[in-house]
Amino acid sequence: MSFFKSGFMRGLIAQIIGTVLGMGLVVGIRAILGLEAWSSTNLEILEPIIVGGALVGALSFLIGVGVFSDWFKWTKGISTVDHHDPDPEKPSWWRYFSVDFDHKIIGIQYGVTSLIVLGLGGVFALLFRIELSQAGINFLNNGFFDLFFFGDTNPFRHSGGADLYNSFMSLHGMVMIAAILLGVGAMSNYLIPLLIGANDMAFPRLNAFAYWVNVPGAILLVSSLFLGGFDTGWTGYPPLSLRAPLGVQMFMMGVYLVGLSSIFGSINVIVTVIKMRAPGMTMFKMPIFVWAAFATAIIQLTATQLIGLSFQLVMFQRLLGMNFFDSVTGGNPVLFQHLFWFYSHPAVYVFVLPGFGVISELLPVFSRKPLFGYKWIAFSSMGIALVGFFVWAHHMFTSGMTAYLRVPFMYSTLLVAVPTGVKFFSWVGTVWKGKLRFPTPMLFALGAVVVFLVGGVTGPPNGTVATDLHLHDTYWVVGHFHNTIFGGFMFPLFAAIYFWFPKYTGKMYNEFWGKVHFWGMFIGFEIMSLSQMKIGLLGMRRRIADYDPALGIENAQYWITIAGFVVFFAVLIGAINLIQSARKGKIAEGNVWESRSPEWQIPNPAPLINYEKPFHVVGEPYDYGIESDYVDMNPAPLVGE
Repeated sequence: MSFFKSGFMRGLIAQIIGTVLGMGLVVGIRAILGLEAWSSTNLEILEPIIVGGALVGALSFLIGVGVFSDWFKWTKGISTVDHHDPDPEKPSWWRYFSVDFDHKIIGIQYGVTSLIVLGLGGVFALLFRIELSQAGINFLNNGFFDLFFFGDTNPFRHSGGADLYNSFMSLHGMVMIAAILLGVGAMSNYLIPLLIGANDMAFPRLNAFAYWVNVPGAILLVSSLFLGGFDTGWTGYPPLSLRAPLGVQMFMMGVYLVGLSSIFGSINVIVTVIKMRAPGMTMFKMPIFVWAAFATAIIQLTATQLIGLSFQLVMFQRLLGMNFFDSVTGGNPVLFQHLFWFYSHPAVYVFVLPGFGVISELLPVFSRKPLFGYKWIAFSSMGIALVGFFVWAHHMFTSGMTAYLRVPFMYSTLLVAVPTGVKFFSWVGTVWKGKLRFPTPMLFALGAVVVFLVGGVTGPPNGTVATDLHLHDTYWVVGHFHNTIFGGFMFPLFAAIYFWFPKYTGKMYNEFWGKVHFWGMFIGFEIMSLSQMKIGLLGMRRRIADYDPALGIENAQYWITIAGFVVFFAVLIGAINLIQSARKGKIAEGNVWESRSPEWQIPNPAPLINYEKPFHVVGEPYDYGIESDYVDMNPAPLVGE
């Protein structure tokens, strides 16, 4: 069966056709209204045409790929089923490139897409890091980039090296955030039903829609690079975003679609956790990752609308002249920052809470000890989700907002460290005097603890008004944020990938290359992030394409770039290891980690139907070293079953 007949390719073709039709629709509307219908050089005319085409194209992709097919059948009175068995006439890979309702397939779709997008974001970072490795605009002024972006024939062409730097830097930030959200979706979708004893998510069709809406979102994000890029940073602040090139519209629409995925996915997680747990699995007998995913979903459901709204208002101001953020006409650019950060700071906990859940899952397994303070960890996830909504304005201490608001936001920022500290004490208590083993997943889990600890202790200076006024928008913040994200998400993501690799492939990864991946990534990252904080203290501003050699930071910038390449190639080694192991690895038989968790009590890889009959929870999930069972996989029927 040809790849070009898959749902993915049908969607791409539909998006191309839909984009052309959408542009034609806007041209027709402009002509009817008596406006100039088309111009190949006037960007004020081209912008609404291209934006209209992009919106229709994104919708056309979703129709073409098939996510609406069952819903369309319902409108005709045709019944459908929630599960589709694999078509024996199609190869096994076909399911991954087409709409499928199995949560395991969707989880892998999320995961692979996340790794691809992470790689793309990493390439953007390496490009602008090469530029920063020495003073002066040198690398990005190369004629190659003019050729790549169609030179003088492109009406949206970039104007020079600094312009390209801004676009690569801005795209790196938002592409990485999109990739992380995809990774969160991968872990939640694949693991939650397996961990709670369900056979799928509560809403399989919505689950498929939530994944596939990311694809046109990612395409729009990357397309911004070819439409002039944008020089706003990943935050999209006005007034910069109001006068940025057309690429900023693609950026904002892409983020909007990825945000829709977060909202729909969170609905699925919340309902699945509340309604579909196995018999006997009370809230306080759930695996701790499920608590983390549940808290994450609450943030996604209640906060994501705010970033969509903030970007939508910028789009309306550019397209329709609605002056929400123009201070000259009565608008307020600080309003954008409040809307944006009300989501974008809780979003940090969307990134790290699932990672914390992975760490809490793995440490007991490889320590052979009960998880220390289970209920405290569960409550701390909910506490982080709650307090995280009251700290957003610490990003705005220098914005010109009302001065007296700084103090309460400073205190709330420091308060959010308390539930995070609870987790650290629990992790230390779990590994203390344990029978430790150090396979690759454990190394990544411990590496995550160390890296996030650095991010944690470098955070309070940013949350305290007196110090933040000096550190704001320096490379100190860049180093702190990267420690937070790598420790809270990237290292736990790879810990999860290696730990559950036998479950979704039925094969074992190569341990040697897994450890090469870890040590290369860990050492390279520490050199990179600590050097970033050092040059920040010496005065290097972030989002700056060049710097004065007199600062004395050129040598450090060079080593940051080298360390970035080390991290990139370490991840590449890990990816090759996983691909090769999935193809030719040793068969993974039985409970390879001697885990108490229910998903390890079923065959590898997980069967099409997770649990042919429901298991009953009869004990505690993390009683390692204690002679007791957590689940009874062959229970007598309960009354009423």
